[in-house]
Amino acid sequence: MSYFTSHFSTFGHEFWGLLVGGVANGVVYAMVAIGYTMVYGVLRLINFAHSEIFTSGAFASFFLMKALVGGSTPTATESVIYVILGVLVGGLAGALAALALERVAYRPLRRRNAPKLAYLISAIGASYFLFNFYGKEFGRINLSMDAPFTNNTVFTIFGAPVQMYYIVIVIVGVIMLVSLDRFVAKSKLGRGIRAVAQDAETASLMGVNIDRTISLTFVLGGFLGGVAGFLFAIPIGVVYTMGFTPALKAFSAAVLGGIGNLRGAVIGGLLLGIVESFSVAFFDGVYIDVVAFAVLVLVLMVRPTGILGERLGRSA
Repeated sequence: MSYFTSHFSTFGHEFWGLLVGGVANGVVYAMVAIGYTMVYGVLRLINFAHSEIFTSGAFASFFLMKALVGGSTPTATESVIYVILGVLVGGLAGALAALALERVAYRPLRRRNAPKLAYLISAIGASYFLFNFYGKEFGRINLSMDAPFTNNTVFTIFGAPVQMYYIVIVIVGVIMLVSLDRFVAKSKLGRGIRAVAQDAETASLMGVNIDRTISLTFVLGGFLGGVAGFLFAIPIGVVYTMGFTPALKAFSAAVLGGIGNLRGAVIGGLLLGIVESFSVAFFDGVYIDVVAFAVLVLVLMVRPTGILGERLGRSA
């Protein structure tokens, strides 16, 4: 009993710090989960190469930061500029990788009306190729990233210390997620995505370009995945294997929120990140992954379609 009493006391003292850290991790999961949920919403397929799209953004931003920062200490103005450039370059790398993946691994099969299993094998093959390509070209060791800002800066939220890194993630993530939600809900291209997700054949008859819409879906999901890779790599560096665990958790977050639903992916990512963060206060991080996936199983036992359970085509 004393074990849980002491850990509960620690939890109460560090509540706000754990909450901010959990939200930050959840934002990263949500941005990656968006890629899974958008592709599933439009194609009813899971993009199993999305982990390498995440890694593409991380490596691209790594080389950018190496060129810009080069071991120096950025000023406040430089930090803002470097973060913006890192977001753009990481996102662009993820978008280009996702577009190439759609053109090479998905479109030829779609035009031949290939069975669903063929898409799965093609995506796994593309993932395995990119995985080994990154390892061969960039090395199989962890590379430290030159941080675009000084992470020693600590903010205090209700008495709890919060590092600059978490603040940056939350700000960037919220901007990305809200912008995507509004784009899909209000823009002409976004309405095209929702139309294809709801009924591709009817959308085609109404003048929607299916190939272009599907490519746009991959690009948008890839952009957010690349940005997530950049943010994730700042404190831990980059390595060719880095995409596996975040992508697995992000896929779980997409399922948790309701696969095929944008806002469901965000809710699932935030819930997973917060549960992980709070579990550290009780289990010292030893069972952090076990707790996260236990929550996923429990929620799906009660609601198999996820928390929201809507399709992308019915979102607004």
